[in-house]
Formats: sequence, structure tokens, C-alpha cells
Amino acid sequence: MTGVPLNIDWQQILLHLFNFTILFGALYILLYKPVKDFMTQREEHFAEMESKAGQALADAEKNKEEYEKKLSDFEEKSRDDRNQMSKEVEAERERRLGEVKSEAEKIIADARTQAEREKSEIIASAQKEISGMVTEATEKLALDQSASDAFDQFLDAAEEADHE
Repeated sequence: MTGVPLNIDWQQILLHLFNFTILFGALYILLYKPVKDFMTQREEHFAEMESKAGQALADAEKNKEEYEKKLSDFEEKSRDDRNQMSKEVEAERERRLGEVKSEAEKIIADARTQAEREKSEIIASAQKEISGMVTEATEKLALDQSASDAFDQFLDAAEEADHE
């Protein structure tokens, strides 16, 4: 060992290098590779979860858009239906109002006709009563004059009888 400067033993260095390589390989196989595989699996798992979450978010956005579209379509259809119903109700109201007005006019015309008829009957009845009353009054007047004349004759006869 005299020819080796600084007392370096190459055999010891190679053995240490060999031990280091075995230790490095064993640590790589036992620690680094499983941890690296675990980390890769975790990254893949989280990437898959993120992908699913992104897909779920995209589906939710799509469903939200569809819902909003259906809601706006429903609101528009509902508004159109309400407008149509309002128009139908207004048309029905106008039709019924026309029917009621024509029926009211007919009732008023019938009432006027009935009133005219009753008026004519009342006037005719009143004329009959008036003519009957005039006839009675005339008869009474005639009777009163005859009774008055008979009374006058009686008085005249009584006076003559007194004078005799």
C-alpha cells in the first residue's frame, strides 16, 4: 500500500460505491417508486374528479339553460294563453252584452206595446164609464125635472084645493 497516495484504498471505494448503489436501488424500489406511483394515482384520481366535476358543471349549465329556456317558453306561452283567453272572454262578454241589449230592447218594446194596449183599454173603459155616467146623470136630470114637475103640479093642485 505504499504506492497509493493519501492512503486511498480503491477496493474500499468500490465497495462503498457498490453499497451506495444497492442502497439507492433498494430505497428507489421500496420508497420512491411506491410514493411516486401513489402520487401519480392521486393526480389521476383528482384529475378524473375534476373532469367529472367539470362535466357535471357543464351538464348543470346545460340543464340550467334548458330550464331557463323552457321557463321563458312557458311564460311566453302562458302570456299568449292569457291574452287569448282575455280576447275570448272579451268576445264572449261583447256577444252576451249584445244579446242582453237586444233582449232588453225587446222587453222594452213589448212593455211599450203592452202599455199602449193597456192605455187604450183604460181610455176605452174610461169613455164607457164617462158615457154611462153622462147617461145616468141625464136620466137623473130628466127624472129630477119630471119629479120637480110632478111636485109642482101637486103643489098647484093642493093650492087649488085650498082655494076651493
